[in-house]
Amino acid sequence: MAVGWRGQVKTMRLKNKIALITGGTSGIGEATAVLFAEEGAKVAITGRNEDRGHAVAERIVNRGGKAIFVRTDVRKAEECRHAVAETLRAFDGLDILFNNAGVFYPHTILDCTEEEWDLQMDINLKGTFLMSKAALPGMLERRGGVIINNSSGWGIAGGDSAVAYCASKGGVVLLTKAMAIDHGRQGIRVNCICPGDVDTPMLPEDARMRGLKWEDYLAGCANRPLGRIGTTDEIAKAALFLASDDSSFMTGAALVVDGGGLAD
Repeated sequence: MAVGWRGQVKTMRLKNKIALITGGTSGIGEATAVLFAEEGAKVAITGRNEDRGHAVAERIVNRGGKAIFVRTDVRKAEECRHAVAETLRAFDGLDILFNNAGVFYPHTILDCTEEEWDLQMDINLKGTFLMSKAALPGMLERRGGVIINNSSGWGIAGGDSAVAYCASKGGVVLLTKAMAIDHGRQGIRVNCICPGDVDTPMLPEDARMRGLKWEDYLAGCANRPLGRIGTTDEIAKAALFLASDDSSFMTGAALVVDGGGLAD
């Protein structure tokens, strides 16, 4: 075991593993990239904000880890292939893919524009498909790998004023199950995380678009058994569990991490 950058004891559960994390420039993706690196992984992160992406990679490298940033729009197949190629070039392999990139607009079907529908479908669902399509051949050649898809509690139960988001995240849940069936006997495990409300930049933007005061928005989010929203570190720990051998007999699962919101 080793002591991590933030003082915690680390078990190095991802020692010598290579991980690619989409949407790794902030929020859940950033927290996961840092945690994976602390646990011994070499990390490639993608996103569209180059300044933030390079800053996250530099933060990991400055603390003794290994990381690169590859600017990537997951809506474009050629950029997904490039991200995988750059990961292979830098680290000579790919063991873990975390399809985390996502976007959200709060609208009913009447208010949702075609452009917003397409954007959420393209990033949340198509991006997961395209990046998995780019990463899988190398994993199949190595006869092993882990794919984690970031869905949502609203991909299981649905939610208010979020038709495109719910549809895209529900698609991620079933895409996960289908991929698990197709590739389990080839040594590939595929699972998804279904978070509830998490303290990311997406949350205050959702409050703003819904016309709610931040304190009122938080009060609504806290209306669940644990009485609070989640942290990015808590979701990152769930991703670590799915990425590591701790979940070696899990595939096709939708892991709900929502403070009990779906149970209430």
